Amino acid sequence: MHRRRRRTALLLSAAITAAAPLLSACGSDAHPGAAAVVGGERITVSQLENRVNDVRAAQRAASADEAQYQRLVAQTGTLTRHTLNGMVLEKVLDQALEDAGVRVTRKEVQEYRSALEEQEGGSQGLELSWLQQYNVAPEHLDESIRSDVEVQRLATALGVDVNTPDGSAVFWQAMAKASEKLGVDLNPRYGTWDVEVEKQGRVGMAEAKTPWVREVTKAGTQEPA
Repeated sequence: MHRRRRRTALLLSAAITAAAPLLSACGSDAHPGAAAVVGGERITVSQLENRVNDVRAAQRAASADEAQYQRLVAQTGTLTRHTLNGMVLEKVLDQALEDAGVRVTRKEVQEYRSALEEQEGGSQGLELSWLQQYNVAPEHLDESIRSDVEVQRLATALGVDVNTPDGSAVFWQAMAKASEKLGVDLNPRYGTWDVEVEKQGRVGMAEAKTPWVREVTKAGTQEPA
């Protein structure tokens, strides 16, 4: 049951748009020091860097030696943009849930995490799995799992199956509406934000994925979970 629900959440379309040139500025002119402003709330460069540093620290701790750690760093060179994409989408998802009148309880998240831990052989196994697969540090695992549950609940509220192209499109329409309602002001050094669902079929930054979004092909076939 929980494995099926997890696959449903993971098979959502990643937010992929045309990449914008990276700029050297530390913040936009309107919001200095901000990586993004979502609904008037700042995600600071410092907050973003701290979350990225948490991932790097966890990767180092999980590496057998410095060479393995450096390989991990090389393989996750776009970690900062991917992390920011997830941080913004978390806020957009919260708005979409509010619009749909959906509330996820702590108990639901705890039960879902317990089921995942059982699959992964315990808490440490789950932490390592999500670090390796999704670049989520243990400190932020609960937030990521909560988003997983929220996606499932939103899809249910919308009455769609996100494993299908039509269901995925409806889901991202709701996310686009929430994104436009909030307003996303992204620091141009990290890229651009796109909510053209009709054209792109997704919402988000260039080539950025989060644990609860994964590509659904145009033909409707799914990537392995």
